[in-house]
This record gives sequence, C-alpha cells and structure tokens, in this order.
Amino acid sequence: MSKRSINGTDFTAMVLAGAEKLQQHAEHVNSLNVFPVPDGDTGTNMNLTMTAGANELKKNNTASVGQCAGVLSKGLLMGARGNSGVILSQLFRGLGRYAAQYEELNTQQFAAALQTGVDTAYKAVVKPVEGTILTVAKEAARHALYYARRTTDVTELMTEVLAKAKEALANTPELLPVLKQVGVVDSGGQGLVYIYEGFHQYLTSGSSAVQTPVQGQASVPAPIPAAVLTKPENVLSSVQSSAQSQLSTEDIEFLYDMEFFINRQLGASVKSDFDEEVFRKALSVNGDSIIVISDDETIKVHVHSKTPGEVLNLALMHGEITQIHILNMREQHRDLLTAGMDIAPMPDVFADIPEEKASVQSPAVPPADDLAPYGFIAVSSGDGISDIFRSLGVDAILAGGQTMNPSTEDFVNAISSISAKHIYILPNNSNIVLAAQQAKELLEGERDITVIPSKSIPQGISAAFAFQEEEAVDANTSNMLEAIAQVKSGQVTNAVRDTVIEELEIKAGQYIGISNSKIVAAADELLAVSKQLLASMLVNGDEIVTVLTGADAEADVTDSLSTWLEETYPQVEVEVHDGGQPLYYYLFSVEP
Repeated sequence: MSKRSINGTDFTAMVLAGAEKLQQHAEHVNSLNVFPVPDGDTGTNMNLTMTAGANELKKNNTASVGQCAGVLSKGLLMGARGNSGVILSQLFRGLGRYAAQYEELNTQQFAAALQTGVDTAYKAVVKPVEGTILTVAKEAARHALYYARRTTDVTELMTEVLAKAKEALANTPELLPVLKQVGVVDSGGQGLVYIYEGFHQYLTSGSSAVQTPVQGQASVPAPIPAAVLTKPENVLSSVQSSAQSQLSTEDIEFLYDMEFFINRQLGASVKSDFDEEVFRKALSVNGDSIIVISDDETIKVHVHSKTPGEVLNLALMHGEITQIHILNMREQHRDLLTAGMDIAPMPDVFADIPEEKASVQSPAVPPADDLAPYGFIAVSSGDGISDIFRSLGVDAILAGGQTMNPSTEDFVNAISSISAKHIYILPNNSNIVLAAQQAKELLEGERDITVIPSKSIPQGISAAFAFQEEEAVDANTSNMLEAIAQVKSGQVTNAVRDTVIEELEIKAGQYIGISNSKIVAAADELLAVSKQLLASMLVNGDEIVTVLTGADAEADVTDSLSTWLEETYPQVEVEVHDGGQPLYYYLFSVEP
C-alpha cells in the first residue's frame, strides 16, 4: 500500500503492530540472549518495554505524528526494563524528538527520525558494543537516509529498512565473537527486527494485525548464516570459550576508564589558558583512548589510564572537576568472561525462576516534611534480604525476580516516595543498572541521585554498610564503590540439565556452586558443594563470611556448614542470616 507520508494514526498502528509482533516472538528472542549476560530475558524485557509504550499510545493517540511519537517515547522511557529495554526506549526517544515538529513524516523525515534515534541511543550507552541492537538500528537508519532520496513512498522505504535490518542482524556474529561461537544472532537486534516487521506489516496491508503462530508451533527465526551455526549442546561451552577469554585480564594495561568534566570557571588554582594538545600529551604518558572536547567554560575528558590520581591532579590545574565516572576495565573484563551468572542464571542450566511482579514495598519511614540528607533505594529478592536492607537504613525496596526487572517507572515512583536531598540507588543486578540510570536522568534537575552499580545482593549489602550519614556525597560514593569492589559473591543452586564446563562435568539435579559468576563446583550433596565453593573463595587472608539462607535451605546443612567454617577457618568471622531468596539455597559474601 503506497504512502507518501505517515500521520499519527499510521504511526500508532505501526507501533501496535510492532509490539504485537515482538510479543509473539519474545520467547525466541529470549533463546538468543547471550550478551551482555546470558539471562535469557531480552525478549521479556523488550516486550514489557514496548507494551508499556503501546499502551500509553492507545490511550493518547492523535492525528499528529509528532505528538504520538512523544507519547510513545514517554511510555517507553517509564516502562523500560533491562539493558535492552532502555536502549529500545532511547531509539524511540530520539525519533520522538525529531518528529515533535511534524504533523506527518515523509520519507526523508522518517529516515532522519530513525537516524536521530540511533544517535540518541549511542549517546546513552557508555561503551557501545557493535554486533548488538545498536548496530542493527544504525545500519537500518543509514540505509534509510540513502534510500529516502530515491523514493517518496514510505512503504517502499520501510521495505528497504527492514531488509537492511535483517542483513545487519545476520552479520552480528561477525562483529561479536561470542555470537558466532554460540551460533546465534544478537537477541536485541532480533527484537528490533520483529518490531520493524510489524511496522512493515501495517504499511503493506493496512492492518495492525499480524499472523498468530499455531499453538505449539515454534516461531521461525531470522535466517542465520550457515557459517555461524554450531551444535546446540555446545552452546554453553562455546560461551565459556569466547574470544574475550583469549585476552588475559592482566593484559589490560590502561585499566581505569575515566570520564569527567572540568568547569573552567571554578577552582582555586585555575590556569587562564588551556592548550588542548599539551593536555592530550600529558594524558597520553600513562593513558590511551583519549578524547578532549573544550570550550570557554567546560572541558569534557575521556581517557583510559593507569594512574587515575595523576589524571585528576592534572585536570584540577584547569578548573573544578564534576560528573566523575571511573570504571575498572579489568573488573569489567572479568564480568564479561563470566557472563554475569552472579545475578542472571542461564536458561536450561539453572532451575526455572518463578515469575514475580516488581513492586515498590512501603518505605521504612514515611517521607517527612523536612528533607533528610540521604535516602536509599535497593532492589531485593526475598523477605529476609529486604529486612536486612531496611535495617541498614534503606527507605524503599523494589521487589523483583530474575525474570521481572524493575522498570524505570518503578524507580521513579520509589524516588518520589522519599523525602531526601540525595538519593542512592542499589540495583544489585547488572541488568537493572541502566533502568536505574535512566530514572536518574529523567529526574535530573529535580532530584540529586547516584546509582551505585552493585551487581549482586552481597555487593548491595556491602555498599549499604559502607555508607556513613555524616560523610559528604563524594566521600560516601567513593566508599561504597570501594566496598563493592572488595566483595566476592557466591551462590548455590541446582543444574537442570547435563553439561560440561571447562572440564567440570555437571549432571541434571546436582547442586552447583558459582563464584563471581563462574561455576566452580558440582556435587550430589548440598553441604559438599557449599564447602567446595567456600574453599575456592576463602583466599588471601579473607576475614568475613556472610551466609544468606534461601527459601529452600536446610537448617541442618546450614548448621553443619557454619561448624565447618569455624573449625576450618578459625580466623574468619561468620554471620548467618535468613535471606528467603528463591532459587538459590545460599548466597555467600566473602570480604577481607
């Protein structure tokens, strides 16, 4: 069906068709999820995000494409769940910003809107990775800009956009080695292709309805090049032997990834002149990946450095430092190698995770008329863990299971429930950090918020312990970041199928022990595997072990484990708490 432009009615129908298409194939998208963490929930998160936007659009659609795109953007932003959902929301946030000025979009305007979406999404991600949804969106938008100059038919343009998106998706394994070794395309990219298929379905047929698969019949995935296919039984071991594993963590020379701004108008010993080239050379002595952007008021700096202290001292010569972000790339590399299993178990390897609806539990203390200096939000799973966070002064608990990550809106609502000058958020899961960060950005200028990137419950508890009410924000932030870096996390759960991981043979039904995301023990007895796991974690003079018992933990095993720890490691202080968490019999925290 030929169309020279799309209005708000068309756009709404396209979005509803895209959301429906994605919903039908969400499980297929889940099955592809191996990056950034193999938690098998990319399809779920994208589906929940897109559904939130579609529902908002159903309630508030008009004939203006600009207004409809704005409504969709708001719905997606508030409903965004997980990394994939946040990136999807950013793609449409940028599209909405461009479309805001138009009642209708012609081919060139639609193409420009897609490109603005890509630009917005790339800016939202600290370190964009090619071979992901970002690449699929980028290649499709780039082709749209090219082809829009050759047609005035939006339907024809969308046909080209979809074809290019599929081509880019099929090429993702060539850009991201782990995909090629596992034999899949990128899960987020596949989700975006399904959305584009829905767009195309409406434009070609004039209907938002899409064909529903026969019940019990598997969805047909996008074709994967034969060269990247591998045997399904090798999927797990393939992930473990990814290309990233060929690089030794210690080979990362410039390990601190630093980003910050310098306010040239402030500072005790500010140099009036700023020579950008001299500054770059000074940074390059112990750094690489250097970006310096300056104007009369502000200098933005990005650098990978061996000596972050020297970088900051150098920066202080030119003004006051603000918005400091420092990441340890060796830690990041270890997390990538181990694929985040601390907080997101692989499908088919771990027991099924019960569905839980994310909810904001009542604040420990109702908001007061006068603002408190600090407030805390933490994500928790298990009543006992929630009680621990409350005892540490956390004001609001977001309850959500592995398959139900809290949304951006959940965080916004929690923030609104707290009367405090500065609010800290503890996501306690790597797949929740972006949603928390997006909530912070949505409320920028209204509330002061810091997201502490805790990736597990033990890290979150350690961060909360490190907080001191009388300290300034910068000092508390530094202390909490240092605290989470010191924590070693361990978990005990069940394997649900036979597999072999790095010569460790695992049988279905066995207990397995996971240390900092790596399976290190498997046994038929819960006590045996717990001992093996703790023995692998207790090294280098560690002094504190915290045991969080799960909902299915056995009291006699817990008692025997405590006795063994006290006898085998007399120098270690052991604390046992009822966590009440599902899935994991025990969560272990080991600290120096």
